[in-house]
Amino acid sequence: MEINPAVTFKHDRSVMHAKRPKVLIVGAGLGGLALGMIFEKSDTPYEIFERAQEVKPLGSAVSLTGASAPLFKQLGIYDEFHALSRALAVVQVVTAPELEPAFMVKGSENPVKRYGAETRLIPRPTLYDLLMRQVPKERIHLGKKVLSTHQGGNGVLIRCADGSEYEGDILVGSDGAYSAVRQNLYAQLKKENKLPASDELPLPFLNVCLVGQTRPLTHEEFPDLAKAECQFKNILAKDKPYAWLTFTTEQSTVCFAIFQYLTAETSKDNDAFKNSEWGNEAALAMCEEVRDFPIVSGGEKQLTLGDLFDWTPKELISKVMLEEKIFKTWSDCRTVLMGDACHKLNPSGGEGGNNALHDAVVLANYIHALPDHPVAEEIDAAFQAYRTERIPWVEASFATSQAFRNMVDSNMKAKITRYLMKNIPGWVSGMVERRVLSNRPQVYFLPRDETPCEMAPAPQPSLNLKRPDSEKQQQSIKDNAGEEGTSRPI
Repeated sequence: MEINPAVTFKHDRSVMHAKRPKVLIVGAGLGGLALGMIFEKSDTPYEIFERAQEVKPLGSAVSLTGASAPLFKQLGIYDEFHALSRALAVVQVVTAPELEPAFMVKGSENPVKRYGAETRLIPRPTLYDLLMRQVPKERIHLGKKVLSTHQGGNGVLIRCADGSEYEGDILVGSDGAYSAVRQNLYAQLKKENKLPASDELPLPFLNVCLVGQTRPLTHEEFPDLAKAECQFKNILAKDKPYAWLTFTTEQSTVCFAIFQYLTAETSKDNDAFKNSEWGNEAALAMCEEVRDFPIVSGGEKQLTLGDLFDWTPKELISKVMLEEKIFKTWSDCRTVLMGDACHKLNPSGGEGGNNALHDAVVLANYIHALPDHPVAEEIDAAFQAYRTERIPWVEASFATSQAFRNMVDSNMKAKITRYLMKNIPGWVSGMVERRVLSNRPQVYFLPRDETPCEMAPAPQPSLNLKRPDSEKQQQSIKDNAGEEGTSRPI
C-alpha cells in the first residue's frame, strides 16, 4: 500500500470490492480496549498495539457513573462489572491529623430509578482484566512501542521500536498523556503551520500521585470492608501539601491514592521530562515520606498509610504525574486522538474513566458510519464531528475535576471551594448531577439499552448515524468532487 502516491486517482467505489476501513489502535488502556470491544461487535477490522511487554496490575480504583452503564449493558458485561464492583454513594471528607469529619459529598438517593444505574467503584486492575477478556488475544500486540507514524491519501503506517511496521486506513491514538501518536501528528502539523500555539506547550502538572491496592484483607484488619457499599474517605491535611484517598472494594482490598501538591520548587524535583515513567524506587521513596499519615479504617485501632503499604506488594505501588490539559487538535486526515491523548483530567473528580469510555462510543459510531473505501476527506469530516460532539462534555468534566482538585489543596482557594461544597444547596448539586448524568451515550449499531428511568438522556448526534447503503452510496457519491483522491506530503 502506498501511503503517499505520487499522482491522484479516481476513487470509484462502484468498481471496488466492499472493504471496511482497517483501524490501528495505539494503546491498550481503558479507551483503546473499549474501542476494540465495540469493534469486536461489528465488521470493523482493527488491531491494538501496546508498548508494554505485559499488562501489569498497577493503579488504584476507577469510579464509573451510571452514564457509562449503557455501554456495558450493550456489550453484555454489565452484570459481571456489577458483581466485581461496589456501589459508591458518598464521599466522606475528613481532616488530618485529628481525622475529624468535615462534610460529605452525596449523590441522589435512588440513582437507578433516576438514571438507570448507580456509580460503582472497581479496582483498576480488575476492570482491565474484564475488558481484556472481551478482546481476542490475537488482536492485541504487546511490546509494540510506536516510534513514528505516517499518513496520506491512501492510508496510515506505524513503525515500532522492534522494527515491525503495520498498515491500515485509520490511526487512533489512545496511548496516554504522552501519546506517541499525538507527538508525531503534531510534529507534522507544526511543519505545515497548522498547529495551534497552545498545543505546542508542554503538559502542565501541579500534582504527583502515589497509587496502589492492598492484598485481600480481613474485616478485623480493616473493619470498613464489612460494609456493603464502598467506603470512600478523602483525607485532607491541615499543615501539609498532601491529600490521600482510600476506597474499599468488592475484592476485600483497599485501594489508595496519595496526592502531593507541588510548589515551584518541588516541581523541579518532579520534572515531567525526567520522570514521565518513574521506577519503583521513586514510588517507594514517596511511601517513606507519607507512611505515618493517619487513615480511617472503621475500627478502634489507629492505622496509617504505612499499614496499607505493608499490605501491598511493593512492585504494585506506582508513582504518577497528574497532568491537566485539553488539547485543541484532536485529529487530522486519517489520525485521531482519544482519552488522555487529547484531554487529560485530574483524577480528583473521577471523570477520566467515564470520558475514555464515552470517547470510544462516539468515535466508534462515526467510524462505523463511514462508507466502504472512505477517502481521507470523509474520514477527517467524521473525526471533526466526533470532536464537536464530545468537546462540551469534556470541558464540563475538566471543570469538575479542577473543582475537586482545588478542594483538596491547602491554599485559600481550596478553603473557599470546601466551604462552597459543604454549604451548596441541594437543588444546585442536583442540577449539576442531572447535567453530568444526562450524557449516557450508546453505540448506534448495537441493540439499545432500554433500562427504564426517570431522566431521559441528553441528545446524542452520533446515535442517529447510519452507514450508507453500499449500492446507493456507489451511485450517489461516485461523481462527488470530494472523491478525487488527494495525497499529502509526509
